[in-house]
Amino acid sequence: MSIDRFKAMEVFVRVVELASFSRAATALHLPRGRVTTIVQDLESHLGVRLLHRTTRRLSLTDDGMAYHQRARTMLQEMHELEAMLGHAVITPAGRLRVDVPASLGRHVIAPALPDFFARYPQVMMELGSSDRPVDLIAEGVDCVIRGGLVHDESLAARRLGELEVATCAAPAYLQRHGMPATLADLDRHRFVNFFSAKTGRVFPFDFRRGDEAHEITRPHWVAANDADTCIAAAVAGMGLMQSPLNGVVRAHLASGRLVPVLPDWNAGTLPMLALYPRNRHLSAKVRVFIDWVAGLLEARQGVAP
Repeated sequence: MSIDRFKAMEVFVRVVELASFSRAATALHLPRGRVTTIVQDLESHLGVRLLHRTTRRLSLTDDGMAYHQRARTMLQEMHELEAMLGHAVITPAGRLRVDVPASLGRHVIAPALPDFFARYPQVMMELGSSDRPVDLIAEGVDCVIRGGLVHDESLAARRLGELEVATCAAPAYLQRHGMPATLADLDRHRFVNFFSAKTGRVFPFDFRRGDEAHEITRPHWVAANDADTCIAAAVAGMGLMQSPLNGVVRAHLASGRLVPVLPDWNAGTLPMLALYPRNRHLSAKVRVFIDWVAGLLEARQGVAP
């Protein structure tokens, strides 16, 4: 029996990563029956059983565990070699599935897409816009752009820049509650809070000045897990807000719909990162997209969401 061992290796590794033949088939754009056949043929070729199959779950045999470990390493090395040798000549092409913060997608990336496709006309982009956590492997996403630190060791990260964070509020809110002059004054104020879609954790406000650093949490009338919603709530007068100083916030500050609060205190910065699976080949289409977004952010000098 002759099989494409490299393809079979890729299919097997993806089945193990996703713990499902069906999810692997979806991620690889193959019929489920084809994925099952490829793994069965691989087992026949090797003369060992790689997976224990039950109606509820898959698990690796001892041979499967050893094969998976070596196969994953070999695939990574092969992809890295191909990328090194073909980087200068590969034309970015094919389906590119990415997920970016809603504000970044709406206000920065979408308006600039004509430039991207003028450069890379053979790429077909599927652009998700959300602030939710994304399981890149299970959802078949090539990369995501996110703000904040990385806590997932399975993901590789490239820093794209940093955004200054501003503390501000609507004039109508400040007329009702007063302009805080010190951090102690915040005890009589409400915040428009941002919370994690994954954990539900509400993020505190950060205040820094010299050697001083404070994290402050106050009650809120509203909290959101989407940057645009937080900004809209602050403009509506629902409380004090800390937000990356993006184009939307800058426009509201310039028009007077928002005003700075406690400007002598620094609210820190938010790193912007491109994240992609550490053990997956970084294809030309993903590389040029990350480079392009980095260029957008650099050109806007910190204005981008």
